[in-house]
Amino acid sequence: MNRNNSKYRFLFACGGTGGHLFPAIAVADEIKHNIPEAEILFVGTRKKLEADYVPKAGYKFHSIWISGFSRKFTLKNLLIPIKILVSIIQSLLIVLKFKPTVAIGTGAYVAGPVIWSASVMGSKVMLLESNSYPGLTNRLLEKRADEIHVTFEESKKYFHSVNKIFVSGNPIRFKDKCIEKKSALEKFNLQQNVFTILILGGSLGAKVLNEAVVKNLDRILQLKTQIIWQTGKNYFDIYKSYQTEKVKIAPFIDDMSAAYSAADLMIARAGASTVTEAAMIGMPVIFVPSDNVTDDHQYKNAKALVDQNAAELIRDSEVSSMIYYKIVELVNNPDKLKLFALNIKKFSKSNAAEIIADHAIALAKGRK
Repeated sequence: MNRNNSKYRFLFACGGTGGHLFPAIAVADEIKHNIPEAEILFVGTRKKLEADYVPKAGYKFHSIWISGFSRKFTLKNLLIPIKILVSIIQSLLIVLKFKPTVAIGTGAYVAGPVIWSASVMGSKVMLLESNSYPGLTNRLLEKRADEIHVTFEESKKYFHSVNKIFVSGNPIRFKDKCIEKKSALEKFNLQQNVFTILILGGSLGAKVLNEAVVKNLDRILQLKTQIIWQTGKNYFDIYKSYQTEKVKIAPFIDDMSAAYSAADLMIARAGASTVTEAAMIGMPVIFVPSDNVTDDHQYKNAKALVDQNAAELIRDSEVSSMIYYKIVELVNNPDKLKLFALNIKKFSKSNAAEIIADHAIALAKGRK
């Protein structure tokens, strides 16, 4: 039973995807580091990854009955109004019991009823927005927020309350330093002094990107390259037979520090966490943003970097026909690779979690 002994009580509403969850955990870790007695509670949904990851991270977790609205008509959409009503009641009960000093939402649909409930019950409210184009939930909650922390400078134009906005960066839990390239290549049993490409389609995988890689694989290898390829767990069995001495395939890469350290170029989706990690380490990237995301936010994330000459961009519809030519261009242009590495680094805010945690603590202390 929560006796609310600490005056520092932080409620996080997040989940659905790692892009919403992991920044929240990173901030929670920093808060706990600064104030060990702080009480922290996460609220999410029972069927998404937060139900598994939050307890593993050492935090209490409660679920509410909410789900996103499908863009395709399904019978499940008819339950949305009922789910919203139930989730508001559940959120109010959670807030009444936990009595959060500060409620922090990361933009997922689960944040809507939870942050609204905390606001009407008197909690301070902080919103985190990791994408360049803010999601609907954060735009709707803007008036309830005391502070809004964004990753991209251009996100500011989508909000009305400019005085609430801080360009703090995207908090990430990945803090491993890059290791020596020689050691990194040895971990993957790859050759030294060979141009190495890292392909990431996310933890589940990216069907279009995987198909494009297979279609162009022979030509890419003819450029005297070698590949580290994360297919995603949904596609590993389909593509594992393509593994060779020059192509290392895995459903998921656990040692991302080694993967980043080994690579000269990355080809990846453009989720906020991937963008943030690429910026932090100064990785040249060809982004292939997913078309199957709300508000096309991955494209907008990538476009923000492309506009600053910090990355390349290929749409899903063009990836099979364009990926080889983009790789050729960069393999043969080391100066452009160096420019991309330099420019993407400018987007890095490696201390984002610390900055946001400091602001959350200040809100709790009533200094903001």
